Amino acid sequence: MADLSVRLSEIELKLRKLVALKNQLVEKNSELVRENGELQLKVEILQTENEELKDKINKTTIVNALGNEKEIEESRQLIKTLVKEIDQCVAILNAEQ
Repeated sequence: MADLSVRLSEIELKLRKLVALKNQLVEKNSELVRENGELQLKVEILQTENEELKDKINKTTIVNALGNEKEIEESRQLIKTLVKEIDQCVAILNAEQ
């Protein structure tokens, strides 16, 4: 009978340890779930930020490309004007001879 009482005490002790361990694991799980939620929120924020930055890069690239095209067109017009002036000068020189 005493042996049975000792066994029951050992089982009770082990059961209390298991319950305490279970409570610790439940607490740790809750902490990890909360941390996971925070990290998911950060990921969403960073993804949104990333998309905004990609859009900004695309817009800047487009603006730079359009700016370069405008400069190229202005340069072409200037060259055409200079060529016309040169042609007029050559025509005047040819007419004088």
